[in-house]
Amino acid sequence: MGELYWMALLRDVSFIDYGSGAGTDAGANNTGAAAISLTNEFSVFRGPRDAAGNVTPATLFRGIAPGDEVGPYVSQFLWRGNVDPILGPTAADGFIKYGTLRIDQRQKTAQTGVDFLTIFPQWLAVQNGLNTVGTDVFDPKRLFIRNLRDLATYVHFDALYEAYLNACIILLEMRAPFDPGNPYIDSRNQDGFGTFGGPHILSLVTEVATRALKAVWFQKWLVHRRLRPEAFGGLIHVHRNVDPGRYPMIDSEILNSSVIPLVEGLPTGTALLPMAFPEGSPLHPAYGAGHATVAGACVTILKAWFDESFVLRNPVQSDAAGANLVPFAGPPLTVGGELNKLAANIAIGRNAAGVHWRTDYTESIRLGERLAIGLLKEQKLVYNESSNLSLTRFDGTAVTI
Repeated sequence: MGELYWMALLRDVSFIDYGSGAGTDAGANNTGAAAISLTNEFSVFRGPRDAAGNVTPATLFRGIAPGDEVGPYVSQFLWRGNVDPILGPTAADGFIKYGTLRIDQRQKTAQTGVDFLTIFPQWLAVQNGLNTVGTDVFDPKRLFIRNLRDLATYVHFDALYEAYLNACIILLEMRAPFDPGNPYIDSRNQDGFGTFGGPHILSLVTEVATRALKAVWFQKWLVHRRLRPEAFGGLIHVHRNVDPGRYPMIDSEILNSSVIPLVEGLPTGTALLPMAFPEGSPLHPAYGAGHATVAGACVTILKAWFDESFVLRNPVQSDAAGANLVPFAGPPLTVGGELNKLAANIAIGRNAAGVHWRTDYTESIRLGERLAIGLLKEQKLVYNESSNLSLTRFDGTAVTI
């Protein structure tokens, strides 16, 4: 909950400014303060840390898989378009080639500083069924994803496997190499097509999404039924400001943390979790997360299909304003690492909106991964070809199908 409060305070700070002190609001939107708080105030915080065991602005709100902490916060697949493998960026950089169409990676963005359900009567009305869907406030400019609010907006309106289909099309168009276990990888006179070719992976990466949803909905309703962060924020606010001491089971670490006074210091004066969506959370339980399970499943399929070690050329990142993509000069960014980061971005984007917890992400991507590996094993039985696709799991271990 502490991490989610900090995410809400830092929604409008550009990722490129993390650790710089830029983009702060009277000290509240300070990534350094968030890192110190998460390091020292919460005994069981399981987000990534540096070698000394500290949360830093460089690890803040990042994912847990290999590659998540390398390079920019946002995956290349949410920024870049189709880039020629020889020539590098072209005039289409930032646009995804969909046949004869071009899809701009600049998105409709939510208005800076506009949060929801921060006034108790409004929050209570939504808990009791008030429908506020569709009352979002948008910025007129289309921008590249630059901060947590932009990421939250992406996952508010995306088609569920959209990001992974886009990534697949980008990889195919740039002619990224297939996995060495593809049976046609060394053939001089045959190509994969309906099996082990482009049409196969384009359908397979989307096919797994519906299986992931069915599995996670079983977990939500019949196993866990975890409350949403929005609801827990209501308990904290009532306990502190409406009926003091009402909920003694709330852990003292969150009640005594430095982040709650910052939230209560906002103009609304409540401890409610500021929500990025006007309707707040979806009406189903928090755990597991649908977006995260689909992310784990679709990314696992892509990691099995493409050579994870292939280095993406001419990497980019958004500038602080989101208006332009600028070159990224840093450590190499691989297909595997950026696909892991894509799964983290989509799943954690829902956390940034205030509708999910960190473990909704960390455990649900593993559920999706297990489903995808099962699907690959199941389909292998009906291929005429002999194949040995391999991939790296989110925990860093290798598996061969």
